[in-house]
Amino acid sequence: MLSRLIPLILLVLVAERAISVPLTDASAVTSAAASAVSASLGGFTFVNKGLVGFGLIPSDFLESTGDTIGGIGSAIAVKRGTWTPQSDGTFTGRLVVHPDRGFNVDGTVDYQARRHEISFTLAPYTDTANLNFSLAQETFKLSYVNTTLEVERGGTKTSGLDPAAIRAAQSGFPAVPTADPQMPIASLVEPHLTLDIEGIALNADGSYWLSDEYGPYIYRFDAGGHIIQTIQPPAAILPVISGSVNFTSLVDPDTGRAGNQGFEGLTIDPLTNTLYAMLQSATIQDGGDDQSTSFFTRLLAYNIASPLTSAPLIGEWVVPLPQSSSGNTEACSEIHFLGNGTFLALSRDGKGRGGSSNKSSYKQADLFSIVGATDIHGTKFDLAANPIASKGKLVKGITAATYMSFVNFLDSTQLARFGLHNGSPDDETLIDAKWESLALAPVGDPVFPDDYFLITASDNDFLSTHGVSLGVPFDAGIDVDNQFLVFRLTLPSVPRGSVQTSIGI
Repeated sequence: MLSRLIPLILLVLVAERAISVPLTDASAVTSAAASAVSASLGGFTFVNKGLVGFGLIPSDFLESTGDTIGGIGSAIAVKRGTWTPQSDGTFTGRLVVHPDRGFNVDGTVDYQARRHEISFTLAPYTDTANLNFSLAQETFKLSYVNTTLEVERGGTKTSGLDPAAIRAAQSGFPAVPTADPQMPIASLVEPHLTLDIEGIALNADGSYWLSDEYGPYIYRFDAGGHIIQTIQPPAAILPVISGSVNFTSLVDPDTGRAGNQGFEGLTIDPLTNTLYAMLQSATIQDGGDDQSTSFFTRLLAYNIASPLTSAPLIGEWVVPLPQSSSGNTEACSEIHFLGNGTFLALSRDGKGRGGSSNKSSYKQADLFSIVGATDIHGTKFDLAANPIASKGKLVKGITAATYMSFVNFLDSTQLARFGLHNGSPDDETLIDAKWESLALAPVGDPVFPDDYFLITASDNDFLSTHGVSLGVPFDAGIDVDNQFLVFRLTLPSVPRGSVQTSIGI
């Protein structure tokens, strides 16, 4: 298909047709939000004013190392100091994005962890008329900037291979999951630290935190991509098989995080220097061995005011996740802190383009609040022997967070405005299956001072018919682009200036 051969850089050319409206034009914003959805939680009323932007990165785009750029929707953040409103009503900025463990349809591979930077121009589309698919892409135009490969101590590359071993604690670092890279000189080097990255949070000094499914751990890297700190979760979350910690994702452990259900969600409160991480679903002892009972997950909070000295656990709460009509848990792929104990949570099924079927039933950025919820950190529930929800039934004495439906990614009217759909046919306009990231940026509209843009991206799992992995071509049998959606939301719980501070405006 000819459009798939166009270099990504061409996607940033300024469109000849004007499709944005002045953000201070209240009538235009109101028309775009004719079907606005409101939700009240914790004394605040949140409003979803609808979809205002769509963009994509082609499934076959190659980054600077020569590999396919796929999977970047696993984690995104707006780079500090780059978000800039323009005089014509558009916005420019740069995203820091992070793939997970590489192309792994046939098994995990020795994929070195890396982050990419992607510049963008947002031209919010607030009309109610439908755009065609090509014109829709002009509302959120993306351009690749660079790639930074990440290494652990001593400059050793990381890996995406399933953890086959454990490196013992050393030099202030806890025991970590590792994998033999199966290189000719493997006996002469340390086994590589194995990472399956799912969340990112940026610091003011250029360093950043990454959350990992394998551990599940949280890692801090400096601006150059070198690891400088590792946070290990409480014992109740560490995966244990036959009495020993075992980080493999190939099978579920006896206790601890379920396989491929580690720290998907990561977010930061810059005003209090608190880092939050949340498991994708319940630990095994809390019902995580069955999708019908895995809906009570755990949110953890760490004090990162002095991260190089320590990052102590200062809070832990139980968060109830939504369930499908068939009773299965809609696991959470990302969270974002909104202030005043309130968060966004991206919960979803695995259906859509590149998924188990074409018709998706749940993809949402929901709300939850931990105000009034029981803080269980430092209690007996830090040990796996004391479940918080055996077989999915919450134990007495624990009050869970309050969870509420909010932004529906599958709204057919909103999708149609951007040439997208849910359900057959299975083509490039079908909404992707795996949405896994959230980022916020302020609209800066004096008429609506609590309005923010919510940017979300899909993880295409590197699916391409002409991809490249570790320098070797592959054909995954389908082309799944990395899709991006941008919504306009009213978020009154966000302290004025906190999002600006967090992205450095």
